[in-house]
Amino acid sequence: MQALSSTIGSYGTTLVIIALTVLFGLERLFPLRAPTQRLGHRLLVNGIMSVLTFAVAAFLVRPSAIRALHWSMEHSFGVFHWVHVSFWLEVILSFLLMDLTFYYWHRLNHRVSFLWRFHNVHHVDPDLDASTGFRFHFGEVALSVFFRVVQSAVLGISLPVFILYEFVFQVETYFHHSCLRLPFGLEILLNLFIVTPRMHGIHHSQFHEETDSNFSVIFSFWDRVHKTFRWDIPQSQIIIGVPGYSEPSDNSMVNVLLVPFRKQKDYWLSHESRHFS
Repeated sequence: MQALSSTIGSYGTTLVIIALTVLFGLERLFPLRAPTQRLGHRLLVNGIMSVLTFAVAAFLVRPSAIRALHWSMEHSFGVFHWVHVSFWLEVILSFLLMDLTFYYWHRLNHRVSFLWRFHNVHHVDPDLDASTGFRFHFGEVALSVFFRVVQSAVLGISLPVFILYEFVFQVETYFHHSCLRLPFGLEILLNLFIVTPRMHGIHHSQFHEETDSNFSVIFSFWDRVHKTFRWDIPQSQIIIGVPGYSEPSDNSMVNVLLVPFRKQKDYWLSHESRHFS
C-alpha cells in the first residue's frame, strides 16, 4: 500500500508539470479569450504566489491530511471504515465524496466574508489561464487545513486513493482555469461530466451573480444537483476579475499579499443583472 502511494506520488508530480506545460502552450495557440494584461507581470505575481502556496500545502496541509487519514485507519473511524464495499466501488465513492466536499468548501469560501478575503486574491487575477490555477493566497491554503483534516478523518479513505484524487484534482484545476478554446461540441460533451474552461470562466466573471455559480472542481454535475450551474453567458461577454479590484495596483505583488489583511473595498461595484441585446 505504501509502495503504491509512493509510486502514484512520484509519477503524479511529473505528470502534473507536463499537463501544466502542455496547457500553457495550447492556450497560447488556441485562446478562448483575448488577454487584457501583460503576461510577464501576471506570471511573476502568480509564480511567487504559487511558491508560497505550494510551500504551505507541502509542509502543513498535506501532512496534516495524511496524519488524519492514518488516525482514521488506526481508530477505524470514517465512512469507509463503517461501510464496507468492494475496492472499486470504494474508489469511485471516495472520488465522488472528496469532490462533493470540495464543492461545499469552495462555496463556503465565497459565503464567509473572512474566508473570501483570502479567496478574493484568486479572483482578482484580471486574466484567466492555467497559471491562475495555482494563484492562491497562502493564507487561504493554511486555513484549508481545518477542512482537509475533517474531510480526511470523516471520510476515512485509503492513502493511495487520496493521492490519486489529489493528482486528478490538480490537473483538472489547471485545465478548467486554462484559456484553451476547445471545439464547442467537444466541450459540451466533456462538460456533462467535468468542469471545462468555458464553464469555469463564468465563475470568474465580474458579475457577482455569475461568480456565485459553477463551484465544482472536477465533476460538473455537483452544480447541476445544487442548481448553481451556469452555461448561458457567451465567452465574449465575460470580463474576468473583481470590479472593485481592477486597478493595476490591485495586482501588484505587495497588494496581492497584503489585501486580505487590509480594509476591504466594495468588491462588486455593480449589482445589476446582465442583459443581452
